[in-house]
Amino acid sequence: MLVVTSDTVAAHKIVKTLGLVRGNTVRARHVGKEILAGFRNIVGGEIHEYTKLMAESREQTLDRMVAEAEGLGANAIVTTRFTTSVIVGGAAELLAVGTAVIIEAE
Repeated sequence: MLVVTSDTVAAHKIVKTLGLVRGNTVRARHVGKEILAGFRNIVGGEIHEYTKLMAESREQTLDRMVAEAEGLGANAIVTTRFTTSVIVGGAAELLAVGTAVIIEAE
């Protein structure tokens, strides 16, 4: 499955638009990792615990979006976007949305 953020795919034409697809996950911070991140916040630098958490969340949302598109018979997703929102203190939702399409080489 080809997933792109652009409206088009180079050297391909969209032959059918199947509709909106999405994938999401809600993740909470782990208390132990929160303590480590707090220390890192004091001394500065990248907070690796959060970086890993967000990377895993992005992959999970993409996997869920791709599964939904495959269920529609798509072979590509265009105009993919990510958004994050805080649900409650310590938990956030990561959402990926795009348009499921069928593309063919030109």
